[in-house]
Amino acid sequence: MMWSYILKLVVLLPLVCGLMIGCLYAWRKLESRMPGQPSNRMLKVVETMMISPSVRVAVLDFEGRKLLVSVSRTGVALLDRGDGK
Repeated sequence: MMWSYILKLVVLLPLVCGLMIGCLYAWRKLESRMPGQPSNRMLKVVETMMISPSVRVAVLDFEGRKLLVSVSRTGVALLDRGDGK
């Protein structure tokens, strides 16, 4: 009875530890791709506002310029350009 418990412990403990290390490694690799994380991307969404249930207006920052775009089910349209200053 005691030997079966020790055998299960010897087999399952490294398995659980390996799974934990694998999950932490995957989290570390995928963390930079998650939304909301600061990164060195050229395009940033500054602000969004819902106009109607199917239309949203967004302000994008691209190379120091502000772009106002309309996002709907049919696509994305540029509304206005700004210099961002």
